[in-house]
Amino acid sequence: MKRRDFIKTAGAAALFTACPRTCRAIDDLGRILVELSNPAIAYHISKCEECGDCLSVCRDEMGVWGHFNLTKTKSRPICIHCGQCTAVCKYEAVTAKPEQRAVQAAVANADTFVAVSTAPSVRVSLGEVFGAKPGTNVEGQLVAALRKLGVNAVFDTTFGADLTITEEATELLRRLKDKGTLPQFTSCCPAWVKFAETFYPEHIPNLSTAKSPISMLGSVIKTWFAQKRSLDPKTIFNVAITPCTAKKFEIRRPEMTADGARATDAVLTVRELAQWFKEANIDPLKLDPEPYDDLMGRGSGAGVIFGNTGGVMEATLRTAYFYATNENPPAKFLEYKPVRGMSGVRSARVDALKLSVAIVHGTANARKLLAKIKAGTAHYDFIEVMACRGGCIGGGGQPRTAVPPTDAIRQARIQGLYTLDAGTAQRISHENPQVQTLYKEFLDAPCSEKAHRLLHTTYTDRSADLG
Repeated sequence: MKRRDFIKTAGAAALFTACPRTCRAIDDLGRILVELSNPAIAYHISKCEECGDCLSVCRDEMGVWGHFNLTKTKSRPICIHCGQCTAVCKYEAVTAKPEQRAVQAAVANADTFVAVSTAPSVRVSLGEVFGAKPGTNVEGQLVAALRKLGVNAVFDTTFGADLTITEEATELLRRLKDKGTLPQFTSCCPAWVKFAETFYPEHIPNLSTAKSPISMLGSVIKTWFAQKRSLDPKTIFNVAITPCTAKKFEIRRPEMTADGARATDAVLTVRELAQWFKEANIDPLKLDPEPYDDLMGRGSGAGVIFGNTGGVMEATLRTAYFYATNENPPAKFLEYKPVRGMSGVRSARVDALKLSVAIVHGTANARKLLAKIKAGTAHYDFIEVMACRGGCIGGGGQPRTAVPPTDAIRQARIQGLYTLDAGTAQRISHENPQVQTLYKEFLDAPCSEKAHRLLHTTYTDRSADLG
């Protein structure tokens, strides 16, 4: 009997054993290992054809496979939950762990208020499932389709992105002024955060303490929004629609709470949401566009480009420029080409702010940059890292328009977001009037004590997982 057939016959129990020798044999089959307890990724052994594509992307693009030893980890694989294995698997043997049924149950419960927020890149990728070209903006139809499903409120996660930028830019300037730990790394990508916690815990102090946009938005939904709408936070079921499988891990981190309550109750990937639409016989492209709900329904152009590699950096520089000079940035800062592009590692000198910055996508590329920093051959003040190629537009939960995904598709989605930014009247995060109202009524000021309590987080040294 072939090893693959033996494992299929033996079932899931054969996937994990205390015997490292057995795990090495499984490794020889040319596929990754997925724990049954993985909160983001599921493995379907009966579909696996041992093509090795999942292992290749985990090793070559993500820099995870091959950087741990199964003997030392006691047969437990290391996973950063990026989901790139699910994007490249031709046989759908590796998928995101579904949460659709839990969300449907919440919608069906008349005593539950279901709030849904949609990430920046979802609007330029969801349409592909229903026949639109990659990069087509279906924002309004997406909102309309969600309302047809019966949710109570639909928010734009770009509002959360604007909050993240406002906090992160303030934090960066404080580190520079107070000679704090530099470089400051972005913290909005949960796969990158877990990668750093596991393989580079010495850089935990470098991570911005700012939560990701969905986690900030979740905190505000369960506090400020609940107060404004006279809702008991316990009755709110908060759902994030994301391109990212790692968000399923992030929302379960014990520190991701709002006044003691879990800030985000469920994450649906774009693929999961599209499946739900199909089951409900809803084609978003056939619906008239509808606007997001009030209070947190709108983000800036800077929040929109959060979905692109380099977008977080560009958005932060726009606000940091204002905080440093008390003037709005010049036009070149609204299309800061030095940080744009698809090179795995990019860098720029921002003379106006006296900053050296770098942008990385693909955590295997992060290894290369971190090695240069350790060797003393690279020096930066601020670094953006996104785990997936292209940024969130290439997330593990995005539509499988091509398997494996192509740079042409990634570029189309990227351009879709840049086009939206260019056509938006409000392009700077801290000038978002709804964000200003939130600070005035509830948070006091960026990086205030209350803002820190709700919008910032801590990290965990996970290096012991390596054995």
